[in-house]
Amino acid sequence: MSRALRILLAAAVLFGGTAALSAAETAPLTRGTAITDPDLLRRLDEGDALTLQRLLAPERKADASLTTDLLFSELPQLKDIPPAIDAEVDRHIKGQKAAYPSETIGVGEGFDVQLFDRAVLNSRDTRFVLAGIVNRMDRAYASEESCGEIRLLYRLARFDGTTATRLPMTLNLVMKARDVRQTDANGKPISCAELARRWLDNGNWQELIGSRDDAMLDRIETNIQLSVAAKSALHDFRSDYLLKVFKYNSATKAFEESTLENQIDRDRIVADDALRRDFKDWLLAPEHLREFDRGTVLIPEKFLARSAVVPTPAGLDASVLQPEFGMMQAEGEGKAVFTDNDVVGALKQAATRGDMQNIRSVAGFQRRLNDVTCSGCHQTRGIGGFHFPGVDWLADKPSNSAIVPASPHFLGDQPRRRDILTAFAAGKRPDFSRGFASRPQTRGSRELAGSEYQDGWGAHCSLQEAGSGTRDESFTSWSCANGLTCQAAAASRRIGMCFIKTR
Repeated sequence: MSRALRILLAAAVLFGGTAALSAAETAPLTRGTAITDPDLLRRLDEGDALTLQRLLAPERKADASLTTDLLFSELPQLKDIPPAIDAEVDRHIKGQKAAYPSETIGVGEGFDVQLFDRAVLNSRDTRFVLAGIVNRMDRAYASEESCGEIRLLYRLARFDGTTATRLPMTLNLVMKARDVRQTDANGKPISCAELARRWLDNGNWQELIGSRDDAMLDRIETNIQLSVAAKSALHDFRSDYLLKVFKYNSATKAFEESTLENQIDRDRIVADDALRRDFKDWLLAPEHLREFDRGTVLIPEKFLARSAVVPTPAGLDASVLQPEFGMMQAEGEGKAVFTDNDVVGALKQAATRGDMQNIRSVAGFQRRLNDVTCSGCHQTRGIGGFHFPGVDWLADKPSNSAIVPASPHFLGDQPRRRDILTAFAAGKRPDFSRGFASRPQTRGSRELAGSEYQDGWGAHCSLQEAGSGTRDESFTSWSCANGLTCQAAAASRRIGMCFIKTR
């Protein structure tokens, strides 16, 4: 691995996949699609306007945010979350001990594998702070009546006197974008078009979030840096992240453990002959393959997992660390779900219908199998971490923070999301399709040209295949800006990174 790539990987792991840019430089990208202003987020959090307890229990009188010992004990809606996390941590410990019996595992620097400290979820010194608000009206294809989703991102932090330290956990409260009961000045229900216009006009947060009661609640998503293991004689450096989803049940008034959207349960599918056949038949059906190509597929729950542990860094090529590995014919031993002939045949038929936009090869199909999942998307650029670590307004000078609030994947997707908002605002049917997670869909915009998000230094690009001198058909447009060339990163065969030609 080159020195430049080692530096890039180390920086990305350190910052959870973010880039070293100022928050001010990223503000134009997120106009209308996210609220990342540190001063506004501080006011919303400290003013108790958008704290978790205010949104989950608006009838509760509270002068300050609840610390985690009270949050999980006094809000019954959250009672299922700590035990579900405990069970996953215990399972992870068991797996680590089985894989590396000679290594120690526990909380603190004295262990070979350092665990997330579960005690912080029952502490009077920690609480969740509002770190960002993200407009996901681009997901209206999954929830058309509610015009998509609004996500409120909270980062766990420890408070010690006047010092605040961010901890490796985020909690994402997902709410419906539209309250169907809310009306405009004329008494008519708020439309998706009106909602989009308010976001694009940067309207006040009360109009954007809508009413605050349980009719707007959808789910909670948690992301925890579960463990960190230094490089040793047994393995490379590794950091594992735990992803969980808790769906809101309006009947029980509680967030209950649920499956992760499109998180393919690889091990269970591969091990079950009937399930393996069912999944292949379902995904290769013309209507589902078309949605799969566009990134809008919604895979049935019977094929999905209830948790995901995401190992990072995962690298750019297929490996056992990635969620789909083993489902394709050429990947190791075992019973594959898809043969190359299965995929080639389905793609040929789809091409005759004019269905395909992104997937034009077996390699493209394989890459989409990864990035359509939560964990595969999480590993975009081979790194992982937190795609939205959030704005650190706890810092002394948050407006001058050297760290952007989100990953290159998140920032690179903002023009597409804004394009969808603009279509909504104009009363048009949006195009909800997206490209591969590693390379943003620009929709003809030149806004990202020359940047790491599209074709600048460090961007993903398509390598020529050895011998043929051609590029894979799914990635032919993944080129580099002038002065840069696509170069292999480690053992990469199809996907490289854009670096200066003299490197």
